[in-house]
Amino acid sequence: MHYYSTNNKSIKVSFREAVLKGLSNDGGLFMPVSVPSIKRSFIESIENKSFQEIALEIAKGFIHNEIKDSDLEKIISDSINFDAPVVRLNDNHFILELFHGPTLAFKDFGARFMARTFSYFNRNNDKELIILVATSGDTGSAVANGFYLAEGIKVVILYPSGKISDIQEKQLTTLDKNITALEIAGTFDDCQKLVKSAFVDKDINERLNLSSANSINIARLIPQSFYYLNAFKQVKKFGKKIIFSIPSGNFGNLTAGLFAKEMGLKVERFIAAVNSNKVFTEYLVTGNLEPKPSIRTLSNAMDVGNPSNFSRIVDLYKNDLESIKKSIYAKSFDDDQTISAIKEVYEKFNYVIDPHGAVGYLASKDFIEKYGEDNLIITLETAHPSKFVDIVKSVLGIEIDIPERLKECLKKEKQSIRLSDKFSEVKNFLLSMN
Repeated sequence: MHYYSTNNKSIKVSFREAVLKGLSNDGGLFMPVSVPSIKRSFIESIENKSFQEIALEIAKGFIHNEIKDSDLEKIISDSINFDAPVVRLNDNHFILELFHGPTLAFKDFGARFMARTFSYFNRNNDKELIILVATSGDTGSAVANGFYLAEGIKVVILYPSGKISDIQEKQLTTLDKNITALEIAGTFDDCQKLVKSAFVDKDINERLNLSSANSINIARLIPQSFYYLNAFKQVKKFGKKIIFSIPSGNFGNLTAGLFAKEMGLKVERFIAAVNSNKVFTEYLVTGNLEPKPSIRTLSNAMDVGNPSNFSRIVDLYKNDLESIKKSIYAKSFDDDQTISAIKEVYEKFNYVIDPHGAVGYLASKDFIEKYGEDNLIITLETAHPSKFVDIVKSVLGIEIDIPERLKECLKKEKQSIRLSDKFSEVKNFLLSMN
């Protein structure tokens, strides 16, 4: 399997190079020359497959012998060792819980898979690998946890100062050893821009062995496609057309879903559920993506004003707006609506949902009101509500159980290095690591 740059299809690299580089030298994102298909017989008998068997089948198609099957099987078993259950709200609305991993967020799937894949590819390299990642919340903690103590790998996480939850900050700033947190005076978009600038900087690339764990890296999206098929396995028995509602910020999760559909998963449509950062919903109306400064919201992991994976979505649909609109419905909601949704889900279904899942629920509800209840909608719950305990507690007036693994990190002391949003400062820091 080869991968090309979204900026130049003549630039083709192996899976290994796409993973280790993260971003093409021309600034483009890597895409598979063709999305691998899954045998129809596999999907028809998917209810008899384990989550790990589903993951292995998908991964083999994207990696195509660059990792031996026996080694890939070990990577899968080590990284995808927790569940992603589908919970029923009512006859046509379900929740896909993606928070059962170590850091209680869906990013654990990608981060753990990537950490083991990076280690595999870098095992015979004397030069230390530096993973550079920007986070709007959960990515940082998942990457920090996934790569913690990985031999021959250092991780540098950029996060926007004062714009992530206290718990999220604790999760990504309380690890030491090979993990460094850079607290940037700016927004997530500033952090993302700094990461992209580092990847195309000549001095940095000559002196450092750099890669990324953001959803700009194709290896983050592959494991995120696993749980779409695993969710289908759990609801196949109902025999309804399936729609996924996806809380969306940088659109990596949605892109992974689109990959799953291209592979052969039977999906009627996807819903891009966004908060007040609604550049994508506006794109579907105007046909033009106009990046804007991100707006701070309660669903902070979705506070993205210039989604990176937009280029992959456009590429996948050959820049055909009408085709994109047939596959993706989008709707945005503000914080007041998010708060109302958290209350509604608890009162109607006795289910505690986090702010991101609440936005997904609102988009699902909106879709049902417009198009009826014939479909089965699965809303992705991307983070455990305890990660937003202050918000959820104030809205519902109840105590939220905090898992023990989260309580432990709250006892630790924050360790971060404060920098401005100037690239020169980040560049100097990175070069000082050499």
